[in-house]
Amino acid sequence: MKDYLVCPNCGKIVEKYRNPFPTVDIIIEMEPGHPVNEPRGSGPSIVLIQRKNPPPGWALPGGFVDYGESLESAARREALEEASLEVELLYQLGAYSDPSRDPRHHTISVVFVGRATGTLRAADDAADIGIFDRDSLPTPLAFDHHRILRDYFEQWHLDG
Repeated sequence: MKDYLVCPNCGKIVEKYRNPFPTVDIIIEMEPGHPVNEPRGSGPSIVLIQRKNPPPGWALPGGFVDYGESLESAARREALEEASLEVELLYQLGAYSDPSRDPRHHTISVVFVGRATGTLRAADDAADIGIFDRDSLPTPLAFDHHRILRDYFEQWHLDG
């Protein structure tokens, strides 16, 4: 999207570009046998955080990619910052780019699936944290995470 500005030095009209913000989200699968990994239904158990800041709701751990940071590094950093977990990235689920997916900005999220062990603890932007499966997802889910999780559980069902 182009917008126009007037150069404060020469008065010439110049183009101003606005671009979406790159973000990552991570679906963290907890290893079977994790102390708080109670089987509640079918499918894998995953980590969700309850957001401390607007927009409210439960969400996948994730956030903005820092300048000079790879998508993979950003995903691992966000998992550690929000869930206190070291993760092994398994694969990319996909990219989600609906301009209305985040009410604050136009974002493009690359979603990773990873596996973690460790002590689950809410930190940084997370007010609370929990482990859920397809049958026990909390509401409301923030952003477009209902769509991301639908895609993930459909793929897991086909592959699992």
